[in-house]
Amino acid sequence: MQLEKTYQPGRIEQTWYAAWEQAGAFRCGRVDGAPYTIVIPPPNVTGSLHVGHALNNTLQDILVRAARMQGRDVLWQPGTDHAGIATQMVVERQLGAEGLSRHDLGRQGFVERVWSWKATSGGTITGQLRRLGASCDWSRERFTMDEGLSLAVRKVFVDLYRRGLVYRDKRLVNWDPFLQTAISDLEVEQREQAGHLWTFRYPIEGEAGAYIAVATTRPETMLGDTAVAVHPEDERYAGLIGRRCILPIVDRPIPIVADAHADPAKGTGAVKITPAHDFNDFEVGRRHGLAMINVLDARACMNEEVPERYQGLDRYEARDAIVAEMRTLGLFEKVEDHVLMMPYGDRSGVVIEPWLIDQWFVDAKTLAEPAIRAVEEGRTRFLPEQWTKTYYDWMKDIQPWCVSRQIWWGHQIPAWYGPDGTIFVEMTEADALTAAKAHYGTLPALRRDDDVLDTWFSSALWPFSTLGWPEETPDLKRYYPTDVLVTGFDIIFFWVARMMMMGLHCMGEVPFSTVYIHALVRDEKGQKMSKSKGNVMDPLKLIDAYGADALRLTLTAQAAQGRDVKLSEARVEGYRNFCTKLWNAARFCQMNGATPVKGFHAAGCLEPVNRWLVSKLAAAAGRAEASLAAYRFNDYANGLYQFTWGTFCDWYVEFAKSLLLGGSPSAQAETRAVAGWALDQILHLLHPVIPFVTEELFQRLAERRGALLVTQPWPALDPALIDPAAEGELDWVIRLVSLVRTIRAEVNVPPAARMALLLKAEGERQQPDGTLARRIDQYAEVITQLARVNRVEIADGETPAGCVQDDLEGLTVLLPIADVIDVGAERARLAKEIARLDGEITRFDKRLANAAFVAKAPPEVVETEREKRADAHSARVRLGEAARRLAAVGGSTQA
Repeated sequence: MQLEKTYQPGRIEQTWYAAWEQAGAFRCGRVDGAPYTIVIPPPNVTGSLHVGHALNNTLQDILVRAARMQGRDVLWQPGTDHAGIATQMVVERQLGAEGLSRHDLGRQGFVERVWSWKATSGGTITGQLRRLGASCDWSRERFTMDEGLSLAVRKVFVDLYRRGLVYRDKRLVNWDPFLQTAISDLEVEQREQAGHLWTFRYPIEGEAGAYIAVATTRPETMLGDTAVAVHPEDERYAGLIGRRCILPIVDRPIPIVADAHADPAKGTGAVKITPAHDFNDFEVGRRHGLAMINVLDARACMNEEVPERYQGLDRYEARDAIVAEMRTLGLFEKVEDHVLMMPYGDRSGVVIEPWLIDQWFVDAKTLAEPAIRAVEEGRTRFLPEQWTKTYYDWMKDIQPWCVSRQIWWGHQIPAWYGPDGTIFVEMTEADALTAAKAHYGTLPALRRDDDVLDTWFSSALWPFSTLGWPEETPDLKRYYPTDVLVTGFDIIFFWVARMMMMGLHCMGEVPFSTVYIHALVRDEKGQKMSKSKGNVMDPLKLIDAYGADALRLTLTAQAAQGRDVKLSEARVEGYRNFCTKLWNAARFCQMNGATPVKGFHAAGCLEPVNRWLVSKLAAAAGRAEASLAAYRFNDYANGLYQFTWGTFCDWYVEFAKSLLLGGSPSAQAETRAVAGWALDQILHLLHPVIPFVTEELFQRLAERRGALLVTQPWPALDPALIDPAAEGELDWVIRLVSLVRTIRAEVNVPPAARMALLLKAEGERQQPDGTLARRIDQYAEVITQLARVNRVEIADGETPAGCVQDDLEGLTVLLPIADVIDVGAERARLAKEIARLDGEITRFDKRLANAAFVAKAPPEVVETEREKRADAHSARVRLGEAARRLAAVGGSTQA
């Protein structure tokens, strides 16, 4: 069927995705090759596709599609995360709209309501991943609350508890007063904001009129102070160390301790220590055996530990009241403006409190030791390599992991409490009752722990729980450990490190051999995307406008290791144009009968143009395969882009036209076969990154008898096909034509103007069989057509008047232009444009030399200025070269 004139991605994408799924093309176990496994970073069940997902899943899809074509037995394991807090908030908002709360339904009723929501609305993002082209084995889709995964979670928790690696303790956690639950560090946003630094006087015990001044940004927690710390080498306070001061308002004597936490250069050098409300103070408190007094309740209001007049006040109301009372007591010294970082809950939007509370913790330090060794020994490597240090820094300074959450949706902790508080951690309630009976001698009433586990606990088991563990399933034996994990840098600690710990603990082996860390997707100016900036780009809208292939190619072409991706709609449109270019090249092949020929042998080509294309393609294929193996996604995409657009679509198609129109029958047949074969190889090589358009063209250009490109073998092009001699010949023609085109453009020769092309080489006129003469004889027709000249000749003697000239590998290239342009007018135009650019460059240089501008302007603004300056400089160099050329035509000009 004849290809349409216009490439329309929306027409083909849904059709081919459905065909792939119906054919089972994504299923593992289709072939007997070596297994290749990737587990998808499970998106939240509440989520929808954003640009980070689009990049992450495009890179994974490229790897798995290429591995399938290379004969591997590929499992790309999909699934979603139950996303405890996020999902509970979604359903609670729905209940709120109905005038209800979760407490109206009760725990069981609420959990049933969440499951109902999940059944109807929880699959949004998996449908969106299909639109992107993600070729997951959807027949194996898992959910972190599936029965099998829930069993794995309980098994790990119970096992860790029995080994002393899970325990209950009173420690500081990130407490969200709105959600009233502990949250992870990942769910805390640090926001810079203007605040104040208050300095108060704490009287020295037993010394009238003496005091120690302390500075604080949080007066509301001072009622929980249990010490004042000074640096042990701070001479100002040497005589006070070991003495006590009186905590104002509550009149409690507290010690003055020496601790390196106090910075002599900050504030007064003396800091109040509130172990129950600050993570650093908590550690100081432990070092010095200080009391830990919690003065806030779960709502961040003052509790019964403070004087009655403060009890029940919101923390910020209490702040104002405490500052006022300190003024009244004459113990207020000063207040200063102060910029500070404030922790906010990313979902609730309220300020997070470090809060002392009984929680369940994992001994992460013990579990981290083998995970550190595994990377040190090279069993798991990070790409780019720089992230290895980040991993070490986090893991070697790891703190106990708080795994309990005070919500209802999630894996309820398998712990039951007896009448006297004895804890029974078991797989089931029946097991807990059996253990309790053995402990008490009678069968007591047990109360189950209300808390659920941190979502990261279950996702830490993802690489093996999705394969059937704790059962020794055939899938577990075949597909674990996985090959590569593709993820963002922001969850190296929260997910990658925890999968390493759990994989080694439960399986005795690392969960993956390679961790590829991709960068952020930013806007075209390099700014981080955010709703507040209004620069968020919706990948689904980009797919609607330009097609999934265009978005995938845009992201891949910019996915250089260690460098952020700059995304703009214009870039996506540009890569859509590449898909159109490929489509048009396919139409050219189709209209000229250039289709794959059964039994075709690329090594047997006779025509230099065809040998050149075969050689170039073999080299490009080798580079593409090497780039993928090294996770250089941008090199893979850009190398094939340049070969396809430049070598094949531009140069070869033009070269082939003369052979197809005027060549011998054998040359025409060979050219049709080579063009069809080469396009077929290109479709194979490009398929992992632009699967939809390549599958469509693969099907439309030949009779495939039901075969799908997605399951075809990867091109195996023998390096022996690389032909340096053929490349040398045609590359010379390309360089010559390109130089002539450049000269014409620089001196403004009209496209329709024709003139002679004169090539001057010493001695060539006297040697008819010389290289230059032979090349002109062989390629004159192609050169005249592509360079827009009327003839090609070897020149000797004096250079003709009115010629613009340049050098090419020892040749002098001459174009007589005096009869086709007004040389004087062109010189004047160039001089005016050069002067304008010089002015622009001067202005950019002044701005960039201004230290204040560089220091204060946003980095992306400074970078934009540098890019504009570089563009202006490049244009100036180009026009200066044109002016130089015109100077040789006659007269003089300034460049």
